[in-house]
Amino acid sequence: MKPEKLLAPAAALALLMLAACSSLGPGPAPQLYVLAPQLGPLADAPQVSAQFVVAEPDTPESLNTPRIALTRGVMLDYYAGAAWADRVPALIQGSLVDALDKSGKIAAVASDTQGVRGDFRLETQLKDFTAHYDTPDGPPTITVRIVAKLVESDGRQIVASLDSVHSQQAGANTVPEVVAAFDSALSASLEEIAGFALKSAPAPH
Repeated sequence: MKPEKLLAPAAALALLMLAACSSLGPGPAPQLYVLAPQLGPLADAPQVSAQFVVAEPDTPESLNTPRIALTRGVMLDYYAGAAWADRVPALIQGSLVDALDKSGKIAAVASDTQGVRGDFRLETQLKDFTAHYDTPDGPPTITVRIVAKLVESDGRQIVASLDSVHSQQAGANTVPEVVAAFDSALSASLEEIAGFALKSAPAPH
């Protein structure tokens, strides 16, 4: 199935006015895309004995959706006929768990939905997960910005914080190329956050 082209300005404005709706609207089901960041061992991270719990990111309503967000100037919009396989914050949470797990440096890690109590809790705020257009038809630049905080589970004291920002220009103005750029920018952010969490975790009390 071919990805839909970007909406024309008039259609984009109409969609923006309907952005508060939770449904993608009537018509054919959107083409679903899966985030597939490249994750693996972190050679420069320390081995830790702590157990981590990863919370779902605190996310603005505009990104708390399966829809793939884009901006042109000050206008927020979404790609037509395309969506992520799940809500963005749920995908980010799962990817953070995978990044820590595949680091090879941690005793155990789980999402906070699994009812597990860890030594530390990784809390995040999703600030940006958007394709930004400088020109109407040129390839956009994807920006992923995640603010991370490592918190002690017992005292709720913030151990350390990080503002992770990574960008990647899409190879072309097509949805598959945009998705590939999201994967690249997210991979860099996940590696940075996982390394930050491992390096910031003191020995558990």
